[in-house]
Amino acid sequence: MYQDKIVLSPQDILEKEFKIDTRGYRLQEVDKFLDIIIRDYTEYNNIIKSMEEEIKVLSKDNQELKQEIRNLRDSAQVIKNSEREVTNVDLLRRISNLEKIILGKEQQ
Repeated sequence: MYQDKIVLSPQDILEKEFKIDTRGYRLQEVDKFLDIIIRDYTEYNNIIKSMEEEIKVLSKDNQELKQEIRNLRDSAQVIKNSEREVTNVDLLRRISNLEKIILGKEQQ
């Protein structure tokens, strides 16, 4: 994903050898290599910042969705409980009406 933006691997840095000049390493070669390292580390930092922001957004979304699930479960439970109560009350009314009809006819 981000590999195309990163030029050097840790192994590249470890194995880098500079040519030795009469006064030491060639300064231009070392400077160019260090410039590449600086760009890579800057890119790493940008990637890290980007991913941290993405993590924050996703974590917030995750928490909101979890809360929504809790609310929906609570609502579903309330609906289930209220349906049972209505059904029980309705059955009791029907039984009561049947008893009135049956007992009313026997009393006559």
